[in-house]
Amino acid sequence: MDYWYAFSGLAIGAIVGMTGVGGGALMTPLLVIAFGIPPAIAVGTDLLYGALTKAGGAWIHRNAVDWKIVGLLASGSIPAAIFGILLLESLPSGATTPVISTALGIALVLTSAALLFRERIMQSTPSSEAHAAATVISGAIIGFFVSVSSIGAGALGTVALFHLYPRLSAIRVVATDIAHAVPLTAIAGTAHAAIGTVDFHLLEMLILGSLPGIHIGSLLASKIPEKMLRRMLAGMLILIGGKLIF
Repeated sequence: MDYWYAFSGLAIGAIVGMTGVGGGALMTPLLVIAFGIPPAIAVGTDLLYGALTKAGGAWIHRNAVDWKIVGLLASGSIPAAIFGILLLESLPSGATTPVISTALGIALVLTSAALLFRERIMQSTPSSEAHAAATVISGAIIGFFVSVSSIGAGALGTVALFHLYPRLSAIRVVATDIAHAVPLTAIAGTAHAAIGTVDFHLLEMLILGSLPGIHIGSLLASKIPEKMLRRMLAGMLILIGGKLIF
């Protein structure tokens, strides 16, 4: 089984390397559906996995990060993430799995919509930069979904920033989104670890496979049309999301 965990990390790392998204959106459903990992364990483990893998990207893009926007997002996302985890902890044991499965499904459908309609959403940007309150609210929505599903810090965060800050260059949007995702996933993952919903051996195997996978995906990115990859990924997420919801 360890080899299959590492291979899963390799495959999903390659997809992330090719598209820039798909880490949490694919990893958590894979752990739940294919390997039978309890949803709470899958979410908690994937959050720490995301924090560790995104930290390197944040360091590489550190000079392009808009730290003011990171602060606004985090002021909404981190309290919302903590609230989400406290909510999960307060649920009766039998209610946790259906709640997380439903949240996973909704987050996957939203992520697929973000992938499919990214250009249209970017074109509908307001004439001036959004108020700080809108950024904080967006962060809160992302933080809640991340804490209960481990999904949303990538595709949803990027699309939200493109819409809210149309004057920000693409590289600064990506860098800012990654920088915000690191503390969010780290804090949410640590909180999950505190309540016992992280499998550290599984985490080790996933990281072992994902590091070379991301490198391989980055090399393949220029040879496969991004739009085609996004559509395939979005279609797969809709199917998985529908299965988890219904």
